[in-house]
Amino acid sequence: MKIQHLIKQHHLGLLFRQGSFGFEKESQRVHADGSIVTTPHPKSFGSRSYHPYIQTDFAESQLELITPPNKKVEDSLRWLSAIHEVVLRSLPDDEYIFPLSMPAGLPPAEKIKVAQLDDPADVAYREHLVKSYGTYKQMVSGIHYNFQLNADLIQTLFKAQSEYQSAVEFQNDLYLKMAKNFLRYQWILLYLLSATPIVDKNYFKDGISPLKPNQYVRSLRSSQYGYVNAPEIIVSYDSVEKYVETLEHWVTEGKLIAEKEFYSNVRLRGAKKAREFLDNGIQYLEFRLFDLNPFEPYGINLEDAKFIHHFILLMIWLDETADQQAVELGKARLAEVAWEDPRSQTAYRAEGEAILNQLLIMLEQIGAEDEIARIVKDKLAQFIDPEQTLCGRLVNALEHAGGYQRLGAELALRNKQQAFERFYALSAFDNMELSTQALLFDLIQKGIKTEILDENDQFLCLQHGEHIEYVKNGNMTSHDSYISPLIMENKVVTKKVLAKAGFNVPQSVEFTSLEQAVASYPLFEGRAVVIKPKSTNYGLGISIFQQGVHNRDDFAKAVEIAFREDKEIMVEDYLVGTEYRFFVLSEETLAVLLRVPANVVGDGVHTVAELVATKNAHPLRGDGSRTPLKKIALGDIEQLQLKEQGLTVDSIPAKDQLVQLRANSNISTGGDSIDMTDEMHDSYKRLAVGITKAMGAAVCGVDLIIPNLKKPAEASLNSWGVIEANFNPMMMMHIFPYAGKSRRLTQNVIKMLFPELA
Repeated sequence: MKIQHLIKQHHLGLLFRQGSFGFEKESQRVHADGSIVTTPHPKSFGSRSYHPYIQTDFAESQLELITPPNKKVEDSLRWLSAIHEVVLRSLPDDEYIFPLSMPAGLPPAEKIKVAQLDDPADVAYREHLVKSYGTYKQMVSGIHYNFQLNADLIQTLFKAQSEYQSAVEFQNDLYLKMAKNFLRYQWILLYLLSATPIVDKNYFKDGISPLKPNQYVRSLRSSQYGYVNAPEIIVSYDSVEKYVETLEHWVTEGKLIAEKEFYSNVRLRGAKKAREFLDNGIQYLEFRLFDLNPFEPYGINLEDAKFIHHFILLMIWLDETADQQAVELGKARLAEVAWEDPRSQTAYRAEGEAILNQLLIMLEQIGAEDEIARIVKDKLAQFIDPEQTLCGRLVNALEHAGGYQRLGAELALRNKQQAFERFYALSAFDNMELSTQALLFDLIQKGIKTEILDENDQFLCLQHGEHIEYVKNGNMTSHDSYISPLIMENKVVTKKVLAKAGFNVPQSVEFTSLEQAVASYPLFEGRAVVIKPKSTNYGLGISIFQQGVHNRDDFAKAVEIAFREDKEIMVEDYLVGTEYRFFVLSEETLAVLLRVPANVVGDGVHTVAELVATKNAHPLRGDGSRTPLKKIALGDIEQLQLKEQGLTVDSIPAKDQLVQLRANSNISTGGDSIDMTDEMHDSYKRLAVGITKAMGAAVCGVDLIIPNLKKPAEASLNSWGVIEANFNPMMMMHIFPYAGKSRRLTQNVIKMLFPELA
């Protein structure tokens, strides 16, 4: 099978490099000292019967984190990052994820509980493993690398050759070539990426370690002391037929309880039973060789993931195809290299360098980026200097830390601390708005299968069983009518709809030209008014004259600001009272927020500009879309507000003097958020629900002006008034308020969409 020739002849280099990637990562939950916990799998992760991302492997303490397949390896790593952050923030405060593959601080074997899964057969299988291999060997962890070739590549290669008549047979042999050559040369990846040089002696039977004092090896996990089958279990890779035949033989003989007990470093995947490969074909390969990289928070980094990808591709690019004898040679070489001192050069340096030099040639011929070649050259240099390999660096770190468990504990604590640095976000998806990130966090935690349809447009597809839902911007769903956001986008129409439905709305006048509005100044002189665009959101372009408008130029400036945001504006009566945001979902007011307009408090020393800069330095403040709070600006509107108070940006306010920088209270213009849900009288919560129904919405943000939140609502504008209804209301200010109780509204969105989960 001369794949290299076909790829070059038909210019398939780009297609050759495409594929689908996924990771499965095992890790132990541990205490702060690195010792393994004996607590059950956390209930916060929902049900393991369907969870696509967070499972348990052998024991209740052993997490298995699974990414969805992605077309780019970068995206699979982003998912692995997100799943880790979800797990670390959901674990009890005193639990961590151990970053090393070999377990440390093992409890007595009888205290290690196998995974208590819903299917009794799954539990029985684990109990069988205990009897066959012992409990401690099951506690070894690693990372599995799943790879699928691009289907168009396979089809194009099949059509371009004449050796095979069957597409399934061609696909099987293509993947089989990749598997066999990988098994032949897998020792190279072990040399470069292994990270299990030592383990506590109680891991071994009777506590007798085969390691000599101060001895380190490259990979205990890949040695005879790792999680491997008995030496007699040999499965043939000469053909798919022989693979199926020999694998079934060992199951029939009772040497394996099931096909999945065959622990090859390459698994053929895409079928429940191996025999199905004969008719349906191998769909992808699972590479199980890899130790966890303890220096990476998620067990693997992007450079190594890219290197592994191209190394795997080389396995089908090579002209030769390993036979079963070569496969067995590769296994023997793996065992030998696994037991070498990680600070010494390998006995097979020449072969390793030759293979990586062939990889460099392949990269040049398929037009790979210079970055990939640089990565390979860095790996090539590690054959000369083994202390630069992952295991070489790990040995130095172990000696510096003073022990295996101690180093693991230090790294585990650091990783958890990093996961909380921006606790309101998912760092891998930080380009998405915060409400979508919060929803994504909850979806991962609870096990709702999620596909990001359009990352820039915040569009998600959610699935539980056969039930599919689509969500945009965190809370825009099929439960809303088509017309409701169109109504709420138009403030004029919103007021008319609400007035027709009998709700209190302030009087207003609409204008379509700046000249017309400015000419109407005498109508409003001395009156308290709000000037705002017809259809903008997030408080943009709004000016408020609480004390009445007394200057024609100020009025004209506010009108001009509003027209920057829309071609039609409104001048509306200012209602006396306090503005509150009501978040309504599924006919229930779930949260009420007091939004305090952007402000600073004087200290008698610093200028307004300096006070703003200090307040803006708070870690929760930023651009307002990727942080819960927005930095305060000092633009035209803010300077108008200062002018009303007889101040400028250079003024030094007196100590404790409250300086208002905005009159409108939007968080998106620098305001502060204070939860008032429990303090608000229920009558106003019912009003907000009624307003939401009038809008035809399932989710709505209702803004009410209320003079006294404790006093029941009455019919007049003196009691309350509606100033706005908002589609796609911001959830983050309720989830992470400036003060008061957090309301995790994204969980309510999930409950609305998937009531069957309750």
